[in-house]
Amino acid sequence: MQVKALALACCVAMASLSGCALTTEQIELNYTPQVGVSKVAGAENVSVNVQVADQRLDRSKVSSKKNGFGMEMAPITATEDVAVTVRKAIEMELKARGFQLGSDAALVKVAADVTRFYNDHKMGFFAGDAVADLNMSVAVKSKSGQLLFSKQIIAQGKEANTQLATGNNAKLALDRALENGMKMLFEDPTFLSALLAASGSPSAAK
Repeated sequence: MQVKALALACCVAMASLSGCALTTEQIELNYTPQVGVSKVAGAENVSVNVQVADQRLDRSKVSSKKNGFGMEMAPITATEDVAVTVRKAIEMELKARGFQLGSDAALVKVAADVTRFYNDHKMGFFAGDAVADLNMSVAVKSKSGQLLFSKQIIAQGKEANTQLATGNNAKLALDRALENGMKMLFEDPTFLSALLAASGSPSAAK
């Protein structure tokens, strides 16, 4: 009797995980800026142009739904281009620290190439996890083209103990991956120093 009850519970779980699995779903990714950020001395004298390129092999989706057996089903897409979402996140953090946003004629350029921004639904017996990965290279160049900073950002976001392998849980994981990626970038003192170096600010030497 207990075996039958367990089998029935498994079937119900698989059926729920398979719900609407054949329908493409769009999600709106939202970046939450860091709190308690202080202005950077000299940042008001630095204009920054941010450019982000989506270099992912598959730019058509940011995740996929899965059925109860862990098979990929319909794609999960973002309402906004990934490059735009990442660019806005970088610009938000720059503005919060006092940097000015500029055009191609800005004193310094931040160029980021996103090679992975994807959520994978990890299936479990009773529950799963939504695990999102962000991989991007970030470079800072002066107006003359001199390379001032270069770093590979690898971050992850997770929504644990999920019951549905759908867009909402993918969104939560992707949002967290982006937040963690921005934290890694902006907590690197050499990144901020590189931005300040473009203006010849004495703060860059600290």
